[in-house]
Amino acid sequence: MNTNGKRHFYPAYPGDFFAIGLSYLKADAETRGHFSVDTNVQERILERAREEGIEGLSIISTCNRTELYGFAQEPLDLVKLLCEHTHGTIQEFEKVSYSYKNEEAVDHLFKVGTGLDSQILGDFEIISQLKNGFRRAKKLKLVNPFMERLVNSVIQASKRIKNETNISSGATSVSFASVQYILARVPFISEKNILLFGTGKIGRNTCENLVKHTKNDHITLINRTKDKAEKIAGKFNLIVKDYADIQSEIAAADVLIVATGAQKPTISKELLYIKKPLLILDLSIPKNVNENVQEIDGVTLIHLDQLSQITNDTLNRRKKQLPQAVAINKEIQDEFYEWLTTRQFAPTIKALKMKLATMKDGEIDNQRRKIANFNEEQAEIISERIIQKITTQFAKHLKTEDISSTESLELIQKVFKLQNQ
Repeated sequence: MNTNGKRHFYPAYPGDFFAIGLSYLKADAETRGHFSVDTNVQERILERAREEGIEGLSIISTCNRTELYGFAQEPLDLVKLLCEHTHGTIQEFEKVSYSYKNEEAVDHLFKVGTGLDSQILGDFEIISQLKNGFRRAKKLKLVNPFMERLVNSVIQASKRIKNETNISSGATSVSFASVQYILARVPFISEKNILLFGTGKIGRNTCENLVKHTKNDHITLINRTKDKAEKIAGKFNLIVKDYADIQSEIAAADVLIVATGAQKPTISKELLYIKKPLLILDLSIPKNVNENVQEIDGVTLIHLDQLSQITNDTLNRRKKQLPQAVAINKEIQDEFYEWLTTRQFAPTIKALKMKLATMKDGEIDNQRRKIANFNEEQAEIISERIIQKITTQFAKHLKTEDISSTESLELIQKVFKLQNQ
């Protein structure tokens, strides 16, 4: 499994396993918006991948990252899939993207899925996105045994890190940061008019935190689909207004939180007629608030990226938990590679066992004819035990870290003239 200290990676499918994507680390919010893919677009990408004969593919798309994980001949195959279905170009993608292959791709998925690569360390919301992407891929039969085992391993690691470390302790998320920002900059917030436009997940979480921490009982919610707004409003005891009233509601607001799923800005300076200071928080990817609102006196615009740059005691405490989290990831990755290696040589061991069994049957038949009162039952028992010991020894050899399992498999197949079953 290991050659010269480097783990041997064995993809049982055409091509290699790649992770390609872009994230908050190098791509700003506007660029990430160009490559953002909602549920419908994800399904179209998956369907196209199936048409092209890709063996396995899963997609993660959040406000902070868009990533494709799958088998391909080269990473460009996956990049083209993404760019064909988004507003971004290959050239734009290549400027801010990353690409990982085989072991590095596996390691990256573990870091992402367990919150170790999140903009806010220990943010476990990403694991639900991973699960959703996996379910969509599975529905379209784009999940092979390799990917199923890998994703389940990442989910297992996420659970263990969450349960066995304090890396997610403390309320540190974009939604919480939004509320902290508002509390720090808007005095007497319980008396102010707060307007939430849109029902995106971060917006809903922010709303919940607002209700909890501001003691404000007159938060207003507007959504293009009023039914959806009313369902959420009932949960948080909000006031629902029609989308047609958005201009007047913004004029009355002290704080506007925008969390829509639109692909283009829904709020611009043409919509604002304000007579008092207005704080706007844009929690959307792509950006849903046009930068031109800042041309209006009294308007302060803050985007999700700015809110995510939190360096506080909570994050410092979380960083101390990082070595333990990394160790858990490594342990479960090792288990995954153990399974992968076993899966790699299992067909050869099975073929060897069948070859030895055929040799045994021939020899027992030969001895039966030669020896009077031949004890066939005893010979069967002894032969089976010898075959078991031989195949077990080969299996142990193949699991040894300091040999190349690929070379050993080829030698076994050559010596015994095996055809894997």
